[in-house]
Amino acid sequence: MKKEMIIERIAEKVRKSLENEGSGHDWWHTYRVWKMAKYIAGEESADVFTVELAALLHDIADWKFHNGDENVGPMAAGKILSKQGVPKEIIDHVCEIIETAPFKGVGVITKMRTIEGKVLQDADRLDAIGALGIARAFAYGGHKNRPIYNPNLKPVLHHTKEEYLKSESTTINHFYEKLLLLKD
Repeated sequence: MKKEMIIERIAEKVRKSLENEGSGHDWWHTYRVWKMAKYIAGEESADVFTVELAALLHDIADWKFHNGDENVGPMAAGKILSKQGVPKEIIDHVCEIIETAPFKGVGVITKMRTIEGKVLQDADRLDAIGALGIARAFAYGGHKNRPIYNPNLKPVLHHTKEEYLKSESTTINHFYEKLLLLKD
């Protein structure tokens, strides 16, 4: 198995799939997460190949765009990895990471089992803060037709994934409900 070739082919497939995506979960988000995850993996002695695969495929079929179905992303990733001849144990690990990594509400504890999963989760969340995180929040809010601000809608700290999924909050509230809390 030529790992570099597999990474190149998957990166190209993901680029083509996400390059015109308009919600802030596009190719360039994936690219930044991929590069940051690869760097962190090296610093943390994680399996870089697994981390790169998870980073490249983490938003290939994001549950937020599939009615909250957490299985759609791992299933899509699994199919792509199988076609590339990736061993089953690596596919299973990558799919577990993709299923577990997403933010599901501030009160929802997401236990990541492996260092590779923690690396991907950190890289993805780092891309949600700072100037690009702000831009991505407004792109996503616009994509979902959410108001930028409504003083009558107060931020809610969701304690279940279901509460988080049902949220119809404003983009400004999203900062108080998620983005400003990620640093912790």
